Amino acid sequence: TGLLSDLRTAQSSGWVNQFLQEYQLNTSEGVALLSLAEAFLRVPDPETADALIADKLGDADWRAHAGKSASGLVNAGTWGLVIGRALVSERETAGTLRRLVARAGEPFVRQAVGAAMKMMGEIFVMGRTIDEATKRMTKPENKGFAASFDMLGEGARTAGDAQRYLQSYSDAIAAIGKAAGNSKLPERPGISVKLSALHPRYDALSQERVMRELVPRVIELARQAKSHDLNFTVDAEECDRLELSLDVIAAVVADPELAGWDGFGLAIQAYHKRASAVIDWIAGLARHHDRRFMVRLVKGAYWDTEVKRAQERGLEGYPVFTRKAMSDLNYEACARQLLALRPLIYPQFATHNALTVAAIIAAANGPEGYEFQRLHGMGEGVYREVLKNPLLPTAVTFDVLIDAWNEGRLGRYLLNSFVVAFAVTGLLRFFCTRRQLPENYRGA
Repeated sequence: TGLLSDLRTAQSSGWVNQFLQEYQLNTSEGVALLSLAEAFLRVPDPETADALIADKLGDADWRAHAGKSASGLVNAGTWGLVIGRALVSERETAGTLRRLVARAGEPFVRQAVGAAMKMMGEIFVMGRTIDEATKRMTKPENKGFAASFDMLGEGARTAGDAQRYLQSYSDAIAAIGKAAGNSKLPERPGISVKLSALHPRYDALSQERVMRELVPRVIELARQAKSHDLNFTVDAEECDRLELSLDVIAAVVADPELAGWDGFGLAIQAYHKRASAVIDWIAGLARHHDRRFMVRLVKGAYWDTEVKRAQERGLEGYPVFTRKAMSDLNYEACARQLLALRPLIYPQFATHNALTVAAIIAAANGPEGYEFQRLHGMGEGVYREVLKNPLLPTAVTFDVLIDAWNEGRLGRYLLNSFVVAFAVTGLLRFFCTRRQLPENYRGA
């Protein structure tokens, strides 16, 4: 209760939170901005960009938000949207203004929108390169947080793609290790590796080839991470690839050169109905090799894909929970399961939800042996409050995204980031305006 009370102040800090409070997803203006952020960076030509801006800005009532925010920067942005709408509107009332700026108006708005999208990219993405990201980590605003670096990308489609990702991961590990300082695990930085980015045929039908070709690549990266004593996390994949991923992890962990290293880990998705079984599996692997593993618990990243695939195949059930309440409940159950496995497992709880943070702290019975994780650009206010309290865990890592400035990938990541941020901001707003949550609500 005390922590949630403190969040009432932390929730309103920062212009990003205030912007998201003003433009909620239950408003037409919030939806318009979200759609524009996702699509704008993928538009190939100026004419189409102008048409997109006119479509998204032209019908929304931006004037209704003017002067409503406590942030001067948010209010200035709102007036920019009001002017932008006037420049691109097809309505008769904008005709005179349009004639005056016919040549300069639309390019000006287009450039302003582009600059805004890139500024938002800097909020959610740490840098275009690993060197840029590691330098930003040294800034004062990041003091108190460790970093886990992640290459924003997709699965390899060709052998050439896989080799480029392999080299990118290797270069990133070298740069992170160079900048890591003298702290010890688990307080050291880390990197997340996506197995499907390292092999163009990462599927169950190609298991023999995957084991033959992919395992040596992952071992190579893991040995490099061990040489710098970094946290090396194998990222989660779709449910169809779960068994294959576990086979690859088991083969990599068995490498004799990795013995005695406590930095190896994996991500587990709580919306997955087999999440608890995967936790039992990794605990058994840790006992077998007599070493600790780091486990990142996340909600899940492929819900739409999992549901659609199950429907297409006519399956009797879904591999994931289809109701958010069940995913939230399973997250809390998995969190308690991981906490009970300490010190065999070092849990890393990835969440921006204040209620979940409070529930985990209460279940942990002390600040030792686990940490929280957040995405760069989200949840900073929540975890600043956590770090202020000496009785709460001092280890908070934020997931830093790099190599994301390909315009198509950045647009999709911005869409996901905004959805998460809008949802979290809405929940925090609920905390700030109500004393109690509905009895049937469980957050994660």
